Amino acid sequence: MNKGEAVFCSDDTLGYRRSLTPLLDGMALKLDASYRLAHLPLVNPNHSDAIKSINGKDYENGRHRRLYSLVLPVPHKALQESPFYQELQTALRAGPLAEKLSWDILPRRQTKLHATLCSGLGEGEEKPKLLPSFLDVLKTTQPFEIELRGLLSGNINIGRFYLKAYPEIRDGNNCIQAMQRALGCKETDLYLVGLYNLKDHLSSQETRWLMEFIHAWWDRPILRFKVKELWLLSSKDDLVLDSRIDEKLSLTGFDLDAG
Repeated sequence: MNKGEAVFCSDDTLGYRRSLTPLLDGMALKLDASYRLAHLPLVNPNHSDAIKSINGKDYENGRHRRLYSLVLPVPHKALQESPFYQELQTALRAGPLAEKLSWDILPRRQTKLHATLCSGLGEGEEKPKLLPSFLDVLKTTQPFEIELRGLLSGNINIGRFYLKAYPEIRDGNNCIQAMQRALGCKETDLYLVGLYNLKDHLSSQETRWLMEFIHAWWDRPILRFKVKELWLLSSKDDLVLDSRIDEKLSLTGFDLDAG
């Protein structure tokens, strides 16, 4: 490692392995109920297992009231230009899951790719007003680095695949957790960038291929980038197809690499 190069959190301190889809060899991946309610109606509305609505859940054909979150944006142009991401895409398109992945969703979401930092900041059409103390934290927070690695299939919303975000360690602290703590948000150890969606269940053979693919790509870096701003993002669906960036919030603490 070169002097001054960022050091990133490892799987020992993050929750990615704990959150893998619980699949044993020979099992088939079945889309779970949460996915069939929140995602499948958006990617394959005519599927017989798509759930239109459930009592007590604010979903109707995959859509819900507008919800607000503070998110860490992913630079989509840099991601698309990454040779590692291009290799990942090529391998998926050439593999046995290609026909079951919702490729048409990707360009519709590419400018809103993100990992969630703080959720539950408000709901409804009126944008929530952020507390002055909240904004003060962002003014004193230094930009930090993230390394994306792939790929993960989680144990909730089974059918969606993610890139894993590994935050920089600074002064012994996970930079994302340090910010969450300062903001008064719940500290988390999963920073997932939702990317791919299945249109159907997988067979046992397709599932085995997926498990091998995830293992092969687990530690492979996809993109490294610096976080210089956060978004207040709102959406009426979990795929942020009907979303808007309500506010862009710069991290204006002294940037050590700014010269």
